[in-house]
Amino acid sequence: MNDSDFRNKPSIHSQIEAKSAEIGFTMPSDLYIGTLLKTLVASKPNGLFLELGTGIGLSLSWMIDGMDQESNLISVDNDPKLVSIAREFFGEDERVELVLSDGEKWIESYEGPQFDLIFADAWPGKYSHLDEVFSFLKVGGIYVIDDMSEQPNWPKGHAEKANALVELLENRKDFHLTKMNWSTGAILMTKIS
Repeated sequence: MNDSDFRNKPSIHSQIEAKSAEIGFTMPSDLYIGTLLKTLVASKPNGLFLELGTGIGLSLSWMIDGMDQESNLISVDNDPKLVSIAREFFGEDERVELVLSDGEKWIESYEGPQFDLIFADAWPGKYSHLDEVFSFLKVGGIYVIDDMSEQPNWPKGHAEKANALVELLENRKDFHLTKMNWSTGAILMTKIS
């Protein structure tokens, strides 16, 4: 099996990659996490999904590609330039709400329905505000994070924070957890209570 042979890329993916290179965006989600997200989203028909950290929209393109027509997705980012670019690509899709907001403030003010899947790719919802974000998830819902294996661009001291987060997540009794030493290091959790 060759897991680097990606045959299911979203049709818009190459355009987003080109835009990413054009503006020098250096933190895109990789193809592995993208294909995982697409597969997980597809398992939740008529689902409601949350992405914390839109970035330029690469992982968002995979999630949208996995959604059925009755599903909806909210994606939150605090960078006006990146949200503007994501709107160029996805602004016409009525299933998608792109939110320009500080993630912490958005989490603290959210009062909507629970989500079927949350992809936390920003500090809020991953390293902070975990209890709030976990309360947003339905029982049976999936929580996904990546970038948990040490990266060359990590600042000094971040490895210790990542290790502490892994330990915290492993000790939760309300989730089943799988650590994947794959891609950039992913954790997949399913809420059980």
